[in-house]
Amino acid sequence: MKKNLMNKKNPFFFSLLLISFAVFMGFLIRLDPDYFWHIKAGEVIFHNGVLTKDIFSWFVSGQYWMSHEWLFEWILYGLKHLFGSIHPLVYSLLGMGLLSFILFYPNLEEMQKNIPYTLLYLIFFFVLFVGCVQARPHLISYSFLAYTIWSLSDLYKNEESKKIYFLPVVTLLWANIHGGSSNLSYLLCFLFLFGGLFSFQFKKIEAKKMNKKKRKKIFLVMILCMFAVCINPHGFKMFLYPYQNMMDTTMIHNISEWRSTSLNEGYHLFYYAFLLFVIFTMLFSEKKIQWMDFLLLGFVSYLGLKSIRFWPFIYIAMTYLIFHYVKPRKMDHGTSFCLGALSIVLVSLTVLFGKALLPISYQLNLDSSIVEVLEKEKPERLFNMYDFGGELIYHDIPVFIDGRADLYGKYNYKDYLDLSMLQKDPVPLIQKYDFDYFLVKKDYPITFYLKNQDEYECIYQKKEILLYKKIVN
Repeated sequence: MKKNLMNKKNPFFFSLLLISFAVFMGFLIRLDPDYFWHIKAGEVIFHNGVLTKDIFSWFVSGQYWMSHEWLFEWILYGLKHLFGSIHPLVYSLLGMGLLSFILFYPNLEEMQKNIPYTLLYLIFFFVLFVGCVQARPHLISYSFLAYTIWSLSDLYKNEESKKIYFLPVVTLLWANIHGGSSNLSYLLCFLFLFGGLFSFQFKKIEAKKMNKKKRKKIFLVMILCMFAVCINPHGFKMFLYPYQNMMDTTMIHNISEWRSTSLNEGYHLFYYAFLLFVIFTMLFSEKKIQWMDFLLLGFVSYLGLKSIRFWPFIYIAMTYLIFHYVKPRKMDHGTSFCLGALSIVLVSLTVLFGKALLPISYQLNLDSSIVEVLEKEKPERLFNMYDFGGELIYHDIPVFIDGRADLYGKYNYKDYLDLSMLQKDPVPLIQKYDFDYFLVKKDYPITFYLKNQDEYECIYQKKEILLYKKIVN
């Protein structure tokens, strides 16, 4: 009787732990430079409609802009309108809550088979997602990706599953909230369709051919998802946009979140550790490795190796298959106590983080003093560092460049890199753009150049930020 009571308590405490974990992760929200131009774009879209041309840069103003995140920006500004200064926290709590539900609810029973393994698995969730809890559209993208894999894997197991029929609608939302990754819906359909064509056994790998009815469903949904990607303010251009971005080597090599995973970077080792964790779980399992699981692992691993921004993708994908390979472990009388204690610890940490987080600061790089100087000086052709662009836009100051590297790529992004790092003679580049002010960081090569030129005067310096003004003779 006591044992049965313990078994009934475990699911409750385990669910409580997952809820506590999701809330704790949501409170890890941090703002990055891109937040500031997102919220400003949301304000403009909220009042004037979708932007398809730039209005924030003095140099590329009026040029075509692929605003592939317009609906996210509209939602973010709507949250600001409703919740005021805590809207980033509200967004992160909603985003992490939705992701945790779609990710863990379908796998709740499987995850309880071996609590120690699951707790270790949740630690990897923290490691891989802690830097991703931001007021940016990818937080919603994770839920769209999770639903895509959930619906496809559920159909693979159950012919009568109807979750996949909602995938085109999810793709439609995806294409307007974070269009740059919405192609994953039809690509994953193709992956499952291809994987389901085979039936074989090769050592530990086993392939099970999908029947005709399943293949027809996936093929139909794949075609509908391809059409859904094109239903947005930019039409068919959205279908091509992700592939064009992936071919922009300048952007990929110079933007930190686009960098490829490397063994030479210390914190990149966490990705390799999780990848090995998954591989060893499958290799040493008593069960055969399913061909479809093998394909999915290969696909998301490739994305993670290609760019560190895709690390969470492998975690999301593996959650729907890895617990199948985990050997069940008998629960003892201390399981419920441990789960409850961990929940209390997470709630306590959430309270502590909440006190440290609130009120949320909206000064990332630029404080109010430099903003006041810029508003007084009113620069017409300001050179600014890449990381400053978002905050300048937030304060209605026209920029030379900001986090929208895909917009600037064919205009001035390469010149910005050459000038800021002095990779070329700066004189022709400065003459080309006729800058009247330079907002720079202390240790950048461009700053040393300006410091030693008589025609530029430093009119502001605080910590790492300097503002130089061109002296007009």
